Amino acid sequence: MSNHSLLSSILLIGFLLQGFAGTCQVMHPQSQIDFVKTQLKNRQEPYWEAYQELLAYADTALRMEHHALQDFNVPGFYVDPDAHRNNSKSLQTDAFNAYACALAYRLGGKKKYGKRAVYFLKAWADTNQSYSEADGPLVMAYSGPALMIAAELMQDSDIWKKEDLAKFHAWVANVYRKACNEIRERKNNWADWGRYGSILSAAFLQDELEMQENIRLIKSDLFEKIAADGHMPEEVRREERGLWYTYFSLAPITAACWAVLQTEGTDLLHMEEDGHSIKSALDYLLKYVKNPDSWPWHENQRPGAPDSWPGNLMEAMEMVYHEPAYSDYVDGQQPVSYPSHHFAWTFPTLMKPLMKY
Repeated sequence: MSNHSLLSSILLIGFLLQGFAGTCQVMHPQSQIDFVKTQLKNRQEPYWEAYQELLAYADTALRMEHHALQDFNVPGFYVDPDAHRNNSKSLQTDAFNAYACALAYRLGGKKKYGKRAVYFLKAWADTNQSYSEADGPLVMAYSGPALMIAAELMQDSDIWKKEDLAKFHAWVANVYRKACNEIRERKNNWADWGRYGSILSAAFLQDELEMQENIRLIKSDLFEKIAADGHMPEEVRREERGLWYTYFSLAPITAACWAVLQTEGTDLLHMEEDGHSIKSALDYLLKYVKNPDSWPWHENQRPGAPDSWPGNLMEAMEMVYHEPAYSDYVDGQQPVSYPSHHFAWTFPTLMKPLMKY
């Protein structure tokens, strides 16, 4: 660690031990949590069934131990697929378990869930010091958001000791944000995941300069990433996985824009320029998910499914864009969740984004 980074960490920890001033929940603002709790009190569907699914995930997490690694070493998939999968899964499993437990705690109030969420957060803050190999920063960027969202949900709780919260802030500053910022200026989905993770980090660390830099980056190339007809040039070139990578780019783009809106009020979700827009890309994706054989870029596409990807994205975006086609696609499949690999829209039925609550 550089002297500058070490000094920053010391100052940050000292500040936090005095009491961190102010909090920000960017993916699940308090208004959303209050709204969902009201739906659960009245056992409204599909919220009630989605909540039961969440509790099942959280109950499983209560029985699981952490898998934190000192060095999050993730080689390129085509170089060493077994090591790539195994080391990726260590963070993905722990991050999801932390998220499920933290959300169960915030919605239901049972401390057993809150304590388990903190257990996973503490494990990574105490153990993980670095990431490495070709895919280390990317996998950390796209798997780490579940840890970040769990931390947002738990940061005001007396369950999380101040010194442990301070350690987690230092981990975000020195490891997670570093990984995200390393890739946020790439041309494809790497940048999208980097910016999303960096936005979550900036909100958590209350770093306004970093927040504004990520907003600038999104604005700088959004309409290069999305063509006028809605296709994404950097993603469709991935041959038989072009449809998947289009989803894999739009998931963090939309999540990043949602996070920005909740944090400081800038609405990037509805930006448009000469027909280029996020919604046009969503519409393009949905059109070919429903008819993958007509995908014009390459044959043998993975089609996705309403109860998996991109169903989670369509479920999340339904009330952002008030688009009936999105809800029609997932109709009858609720509750939709996405509990593995990457974490942008993980519990979209239970925690459905609305422009206003």
